[in-house]
Amino acid sequence: MSKQIQEAYIVAATRTPIGKSGRGYFRNTRPDDLLVAAVQGALKAVPGLDPKAIEDAVVGCAMPEGEQGLNIARIGMLLAGLPSTVGGVTVNRFCASGLTAVQMAADRIRVGEADVMIAAGVESMSMVPMSGNKPSFNPRIFERDENIGIAYGMGLTAEKVAQQWKVSREAQDEFALASHQKALKAIDSGEYNDEITPVEVVDRSPNLADGTVTETRRTVSVDEGPRRDTSLEGLAKLKPVFAAKGSVTAGNSSQTSDGAGCLILVSEKALKTFGLTPLARFVSYANKGVPPEIMGIGPIEAIPAALKAAGLSKDDLGWIELNEAFAAQALAVINTVGLDTSKLNPLGGAIARGHPLGATGAVRSATVIHGLRRHKQRYGMLTMCVGTGQGAAGIFEAL
Repeated sequence: MSKQIQEAYIVAATRTPIGKSGRGYFRNTRPDDLLVAAVQGALKAVPGLDPKAIEDAVVGCAMPEGEQGLNIARIGMLLAGLPSTVGGVTVNRFCASGLTAVQMAADRIRVGEADVMIAAGVESMSMVPMSGNKPSFNPRIFERDENIGIAYGMGLTAEKVAQQWKVSREAQDEFALASHQKALKAIDSGEYNDEITPVEVVDRSPNLADGTVTETRRTVSVDEGPRRDTSLEGLAKLKPVFAAKGSVTAGNSSQTSDGAGCLILVSEKALKTFGLTPLARFVSYANKGVPPEIMGIGPIEAIPAALKAAGLSKDDLGWIELNEAFAAQALAVINTVGLDTSKLNPLGGAIARGHPLGATGAVRSATVIHGLRRHKQRYGMLTMCVGTGQGAAGIFEAL
């Protein structure tokens, strides 16, 4: 007997602040501890929920190895203090890992297999570099021209998009500046406050002379990436880093980052059982493949598919989070799909706020959901390109 599809509701959506990788305030914070902070922050938002009712946890991570290996989903749930009955699975769709986790958790509820699910994403690019500690491409990808793009660095794919879609250096720098300006305005006005769970950072310094260790603690609650000194003049001085005569620079590319995000999704039955108030409804999701060498255009294919599945048009969207992997690909997507820029990344994007790979989907989901509610909009979309040539898009309805 077939089961009736039921709705999946989001009752909590939070994230850590996003830190700069390598030298930022999470440089010594393990990714599983970042995940714990996000999960505990989400649970704190729904005190009436019995943790024993949580069926499973799906956690996105783009480089699940080293400090974020060993099934970080399961380990993170246990470290967060959840009952041992709560499972955990780590999923990897590179930059869309966190959004895929939300989709998978929602689908478990929609088909009636679960009533309460955790969906999260985590990434420490300080501890596990992009492509991991030991990247190893299959030699066969170099045997056919159509597969060589798999080995391209992300920056090179952005250069190819800039060339093919005729996105100028000036347009990229202007887009990057706007990202910083919007993010700084959002910080100053407190726009992020309802989506961020502050994190206590512990730094330890050894004293070799007397053998003691000095421990300092501080609480961070603001994204570290936005720069107040960003200017068009400063951006124009930066040299291309991926092609000698290219236009993609460190200034108009996303920042490598550390962070985590977490959502709690439930069925209508769980809403009634625990007296929970839904923040939003999960509406639709789509994933599409594109040629690896121009992976940045993935949202061009995913956005129409997600809208069709939702029975909506792009004009119905009141909030759009387009992950700014690179200004070049973001502008190519905006211009091709015809996205309303007044609704796009109202609080800045990854160029300013950072892009902690597998965490970004969960992080930006929290941004969409709280942004919709705060500004009294109904439908919002999160979309991103994905390494090796994919695009993903998810749609939420604020309640």
